Amino acid sequence: MKTKGLVLLLAMAFCVTLPQCSKGTRPILPPPVNENPSFSGDIQPIFTSNCALSGCHGDVGAYGLTLTAGQSYSLLVNVKSVQVPTLMRVRPALPDSSYVVRKIEGHQTVGVRMPAHPVADLGYANTQLVKNWITKGAQYN
Repeated sequence: MKTKGLVLLLAMAFCVTLPQCSKGTRPILPPPVNENPSFSGDIQPIFTSNCALSGCHGDVGAYGLTLTAGQSYSLLVNVKSVQVPTLMRVRPALPDSSYVVRKIEGHQTVGVRMPAHPVADLGYANTQLVKNWITKGAQYN
């Protein structure tokens, strides 16, 4: 009997510390992300606004990676990373084996998380879009 009371007391104490329990609301989930993103409509705009900047991966791209429209795809997909040549920058269907994903999630073994400037984080939605695009085969669409 003492065990049931202790479990109930712990459950109540835990629930009080969680805002969603005390307010009777559900936890906030991230918004759904397009599961079939296109390169031109979803991925390139992420690169253009966050990566293809002067001094980063603009016209003269760092480590030979230019992420401007018209150049980025051919320099990403099935191209070996300069920093870690055993990994492809983008390996179609395998986001966790793609160096770009490791860099934007901060799991790289060399260098810094990307983008380094100005935000240092693409955010959940943009990161997930890139991963979804790679998962679906990293098509040039």
